[in-house]
Amino acid sequence: MKPAFRDRSNAGHQLARMLDEYRGSAALVLAIPAGGVPVGAAIAQELGLPLDVVPVSKVLYPWTTEAGYGAVAFDGSVLLDDAAIERHGVKPGQIEKAVADAHAKVERRSARLRKGRAALALEGRTVIVVDDGIAAGSTMRAAIAALRRQGAGKIVVAVPTAHQPTLDAISKLADETFCANVRGGGGSFAVADAYEEWRDLPDEEIETLLENRVR
Repeated sequence: MKPAFRDRSNAGHQLARMLDEYRGSAALVLAIPAGGVPVGAAIAQELGLPLDVVPVSKVLYPWTTEAGYGAVAFDGSVLLDDAAIERHGVKPGQIEKAVADAHAKVERRSARLRKGRAALALEGRTVIVVDDGIAAGSTMRAAIAALRRQGAGKIVVAVPTAHQPTLDAISKLADETFCANVRGGGGSFAVADAYEEWRDLPDEEIETLLENRVR
């Protein structure tokens, strides 16, 4: 199947067209770093909205740097998929280490990307939560739960690509969902498959995008 997007920025501009009702509104774009930031920056630019980050990190299986069975959110909360843990036989010591690693990554990212800035006020506000795609969905689930606890008003999930079953589950947690490229079928699903250009993003690049858009 041909990739749907050239890169993350291109995906954000395509997604912005679906979000036109929020143009110039009081909504806030919240990007999950790292991959969600170029997508969120393009949406924020297109719609004239402020951009901020919601650091969330996957709790990773010990044998991979990509796949996870949970996530740690920016407020320190932990979400774990017990069924996945049991299915893959992840041991308590491995879970403890993976959660600690995720906590450290979230704290490191928050400190670096915020640079002492207080988080933008969320109480009662419409937030558009953006990532570069949804596969298993643990990162987005953790972000939504943390934002509910922070008192966000309306939570809108906007992603360029997602696996249909996971998107259906996420849609029940959010108030609205937008996805430009929904992929069905069984078997494995990789967010990277939707992009012609896919690469890891250094924190320096993320910082530059945020400096241009946060207000």
